[in-house]
Amino acid sequence: MSDGDRDTLNRWRLALGKTAEAHGIRLDGASTEAEEIDRALGFVFEPDDARGAGSGGSRLDVPTWIDAVTELFPRQAKEVLERELIRRRGIERILEEPTLLEKIEPNVELVKTLLTHRQLISEKTRGLVRKVIDQVVAELKRRLEVQIEQAIVGAIRRDRHSPRRVFRNLDLKTTIRRNLTHYDRERQKLLVNRIYYHAAERNRRPWHIVVCVDQSGSMLESAIFSAVMASIFAELPAVRTSLVLFDTNVVDLSDQVGSPVDVLLKVQLGGGTDIAKAVAYSAGLIREPARTIFVLITDFYEGGDEANLVRNVRTLADAGVRMVGLGALGYDARPSYNKTTAGKCRKVGMDILVCTPEKLAESMAQIIRG
Repeated sequence: MSDGDRDTLNRWRLALGKTAEAHGIRLDGASTEAEEIDRALGFVFEPDDARGAGSGGSRLDVPTWIDAVTELFPRQAKEVLERELIRRRGIERILEEPTLLEKIEPNVELVKTLLTHRQLISEKTRGLVRKVIDQVVAELKRRLEVQIEQAIVGAIRRDRHSPRRVFRNLDLKTTIRRNLTHYDRERQKLLVNRIYYHAAERNRRPWHIVVCVDQSGSMLESAIFSAVMASIFAELPAVRTSLVLFDTNVVDLSDQVGSPVDVLLKVQLGGGTDIAKAVAYSAGLIREPARTIFVLITDFYEGGDEANLVRNVRTLADAGVRMVGLGALGYDARPSYNKTTAGKCRKVGMDILVCTPEKLAESMAQIIRG
């Protein structure tokens, strides 16, 4: 075992000992549980010839290791150990054996691993891989859709009201509902504090959200969140959604925006990056610039012509398109993006963010509210 692995193993033992003591459990070398934990950790960190040696129990294999880790460790620690096992032991066996894949905790990290090593997926596990990705996507969508819908739909409703006091534009329903707090019970009258009017017809057209996603490996987690968010946008009233993936080529998946699993299974990692080309293609999708939000998710490392990229962004800004550039989208994303190129895009009209999905939704809501 290398010195680095030995240090990592000792840190795990120390952390688990402290956690156990905090819960009134003592783990000493003589206890059966301590031996089982040592064997489970050793399976990850010790070399093959050292694993399973000694008098404690039968030799571990991957299926029994997964069962033991599930029993011995809290969920968060289990996920970390599973990721470490995949990294150290290789992914081939897990992708070939359905019984192993079924036992691993579905999470974003597992989805990233499955998408990264998609070429290794066997026919036996192909359906199960899709089921795992679908499970993680559904959970992310459930977690996000309420906040996103409240932010954007609320902003659109406000956007649809105009200060033009024309009787034909009177929104009687909203006026009554929003003034109910001013009802005078004694006089049995509704005191109207504010009257609401529908916007002019030209302002009632849908907002168009164009989501343009970099397929490079460093952006994979952001791509997962982007696919989920785009599917939520597609279900909102008064919103039209386009979804574009790119590397040196551009793939328009707008017709599949409501199926994020299908979108993710089409992500092609690796290759070059031509952001300017993707922005130019996206510009061709825009019909009403003043009611369009262009969301570009990329690390801003332009493999094509940077000057062309900046010029394309400026053209969209001059046309009235509101643009958000994301160096990272997620909860644990560690952004590593080209701040120089991003800064040039900012100067010509693109907001640059690194944020959570909820923060992105709120930023888009602010754009809609004007």
